[in-house]
Amino acid sequence: MASAALSQLVTFAILARSLGPIEFGLFVQISAVTAIAVQICGLGASDCLLRRVSREPASYTSLLGHNLVLIGLSGAVLVIGGVAAMSSWAHISSWSHMSSWVHMSSGPSVDTTTLALLFLGNVVLVRVILLVETAFLGLGRLDAANRAVVGFAFGRMATAALACMLFQVSSLSEWAVWQCGGNLLFALVGAAWLRPLGRPRLTILREELRAGILFSSQFVMRAVRSNVDLLVIGLFTPIETVGSYGVARRIVDSSYLSIDALNRLIYPRLARESRDGLYLALPMAKRALIAALALSLTTFLILFMLAPKLPALFGRDYHDLSFFVRCLSGTIVLVGAWAAAIDLLGASGRQDARAWILNGANLLGSALLAVATWLAAPVGTFIALYVIEGAIVVAAWLVLLSFVRRSRLQADEPARASP
Repeated sequence: MASAALSQLVTFAILARSLGPIEFGLFVQISAVTAIAVQICGLGASDCLLRRVSREPASYTSLLGHNLVLIGLSGAVLVIGGVAAMSSWAHISSWSHMSSWVHMSSGPSVDTTTLALLFLGNVVLVRVILLVETAFLGLGRLDAANRAVVGFAFGRMATAALACMLFQVSSLSEWAVWQCGGNLLFALVGAAWLRPLGRPRLTILREELRAGILFSSQFVMRAVRSNVDLLVIGLFTPIETVGSYGVARRIVDSSYLSIDALNRLIYPRLARESRDGLYLALPMAKRALIAALALSLTTFLILFMLAPKLPALFGRDYHDLSFFVRCLSGTIVLVGAWAAAIDLLGASGRQDARAWILNGANLLGSALLAVATWLAAPVGTFIALYVIEGAIVVAAWLVLLSFVRRSRLQADEPARASP
């Protein structure tokens, strides 16, 4: 996971230097929308694949088919709807200065083909690629899951290096072709990799739709909250500043991989430990909390110290990059503080409680973030981000401990009734 994070950082550096602040800022704004769409694609079916296969490996083929069907259906809607919606926004922005996409008209134009390629590559194909890792994790094949993650990260880096450094790609329209082609190639490799594990049985498991939508909604709302600042900040700052802020956000988002690496190992174990009672998995969640805090503190310190050197890597035109990275890096510690509690709620089947916490925080947080950015960008943006993450920490652990007490009482009832 560390090598994957490093390769992503190199990929961002190559793109930022080759596209320049204006084109890269435009790419960041479009990516903010596709980052939300990719969480909708598949309707959260990956959760049931990981959760149920870790308990019942024989259910793999039907759950894989369930995922593929939902990815195909929802992906088609998202690509068509996304391209149509963003084309309309770009048209409106040509005469309306109130639109967050105003910079699309003052900067380079974005044609329909480019938008379609970006949506297809960053939404449908990325969701298929992520499915490969989830399948291996559910089956307990951690080495294969690791190779899938690292392989995709290095594949993206190789694509960016080949396109930008060898073929001198310097525009968003050219990069869209390369990115979509690279993701398609890796998706095909992933399909061939999964083929020996069993042919998917294409079906829709209706009993898993509600849980999947609840699971997906949590990440959709988090993606909305995580990207609303990228959209709103473009209203009040030049597109070049959006580029610098976008690079900083990509760096900090990539640094969450250290927490994600821990969570992906712990989640199947939490699912098994909590089968006979949520309270039985609490000791493991506490150990995961300590490990997550150690990882996040280390990551924060590394980013804070390296921040002044980042403009030399990404390009001197990104003037505010160091300041943005240092201000954002502390949020990693707060994410590490709530990750274990949220994962235990999900692994134990309490997707409803998990959804209420994350969706509520992210929905209210999106409004807070938009208002704070509007009133005092970018300092207000940073303050709002820390308030949101801190609120999730408090809510997640309070709710989890409440469920633990209830679970322990239910387990004690038969013992008290036995005498």
